[in-house]
Amino acid sequence: MPNYRRPHIPGGTYFITQVTYQRQPWLCSDTGRTALRAALEHVRHNYPFSIDAFVLLPDHFHCLWTLPEGDSNLSMRMLLIKRFVTKYYGHQLGLDVGISRSREKRKEQNLWQRRFWEHLIRDEADFANHCDYIHYNPVGHQLCESPQQWAFSSIHGFIQQNIYPLDWGGGGAVQLLSDIWDI
Repeated sequence: MPNYRRPHIPGGTYFITQVTYQRQPWLCSDTGRTALRAALEHVRHNYPFSIDAFVLLPDHFHCLWTLPEGDSNLSMRMLLIKRFVTKYYGHQLGLDVGISRSREKRKEQNLWQRRFWEHLIRDEADFANHCDYIHYNPVGHQLCESPQQWAFSSIHGFIQQNIYPLDWGGGGAVQLLSDIWDI
């Protein structure tokens, strides 16, 4: 098995993508949203981080997180979030997907893909580019026609703070400064 290496930059800002197991579309359900919100609040209490941008789609989410100065443990936070959702809400989701022998052996459930994808944000332009990607993602997945139509996104706060204009992304595809790997 490959030895995955993640950057460990104390106080770093990361773009994160987490996908559900076999792309099951449970995240936008009432239970899924409640579970993820509760997990984020619980983990942030013990392992603080700021959520700079977020979008929740049926089978994955994208976000930008900034860790506190002196702290670089992104993986622990993701582990605890996934564990919390599985432990306290997994049975309520009622997912009917079998568990492979590999997952059984590792005592894993059927809610999340094993790994998550991250990218260390390099500068302000990289941060802005990833914010645009996050907020335009529901349109890219044909879940809505404009980013403002998607309820489960931080775009609404960005518009309230005048970071984006009211009609941002509504007039066609958003030009990103560089390609971002899409999950």
